[in-house]
Amino acid sequence: MKKILIGTHNKGKFREIAYLLPKRHKKISPNSLKIQSPKETGKSFVANSKLKVKYFSKYVNYPVISDDSGLCIKALNNKPGIYSARMAKKCGSFFKAMKLILKKMEKKKNREATFICSLSYKSKKKLVTVEGKLKGNISRKIIGKRGFGFDPIFVPLKKEITFGQMSKFKKMKMDHRYQAFKKLKRKVKTL
Repeated sequence: MKKILIGTHNKGKFREIAYLLPKRHKKISPNSLKIQSPKETGKSFVANSKLKVKYFSKYVNYPVISDDSGLCIKALNNKPGIYSARMAKKCGSFFKAMKLILKKMEKKKNREATFICSLSYKSKKKLVTVEGKLKGNISRKIIGKRGFGFDPIFVPLKKEITFGQMSKFKKMKMDHRYQAFKKLKRKVKTL
């Protein structure tokens, strides 16, 4: 069985990426190898996903896939963006971060938002980075217990419910990570 390291400590991301990868791959977590996460010093999703994949690649001699993703809200100057997870940490939880976002959005007419995911794949021979996007809107309140992160306040375009209300399979067949993975598969034939 081919091994692949999924370079994230986020359980939700790990689950989604593992689901997208072929069954023939044995998915390894950095936790099981006691590898810490690197400092995210990049100024974009692409820069951070590349930084992570190169970092995790130093520890293993098989392919690595890493992701950097976040929520960009138009009315908030595309914030929290690459600082999505850091914002949640600062607030004490994603729930508190969502409450803060909804408070900032109270008077805003424009509720457009985009979930962005940059996926990087590194093997001995190549490094490939792609970006997937999914447009939607910010809901008026936190709805749904499913998903993770900011899922309960994001309603994808043409949908009536938040990611937090969707079945995980429905979400994983359309979200920003899935969009990025489709592009990655076109460039990396072994996936």
